[in-house]
Amino acid sequence: MVDNNTIMESGICIECGAKGIDGISCYEMFQFPLVWEHNDPKLYDLHFWLVSCYMIQHPSNYTEDGFNLLIKLFTVAYDNNWDNDYILRKNRELVSKIGKITNPLPNHKRKQKYRSWSMTIEDVYINGERKAINNINRWKEIIRKDLPI
Repeated sequence: MVDNNTIMESGICIECGAKGIDGISCYEMFQFPLVWEHNDPKLYDLHFWLVSCYMIQHPSNYTEDGFNLLIKLFTVAYDNNWDNDYILRKNRELVSKIGKITNPLPNHKRKQKYRSWSMTIEDVYINGERKAINNINRWKEIIRKDLPI
């Protein structure tokens, strides 16, 4: 299965390893918490973390500079417990310095490399909206532990 943003082989994302559920790709699962955010301001406060966790597990979406910026911002923001407004301000500053951050190639032409993760968007999706805040917070902790210091 291929959508515009994910390549699933045998029901598994070739980058993050999430298992598709009922024919839904990991990218489609990612859309659900983006909608849930509109129902709960506390969940919306985790928007940066939700998007960052997903994108860190799908580096082919970025240019090399864009991905390195994401890792740096995620790590520093997590380690220093930055609030959302500050994270977004720093993100705008950093992006303006490097220009293009997203990969301009169509998904099927991108170099995608599998990496095993102990938690993916599948875990957020399958546990539903009521548990999304806890699951996103857990996901960012797991991602941080898996990233280099």
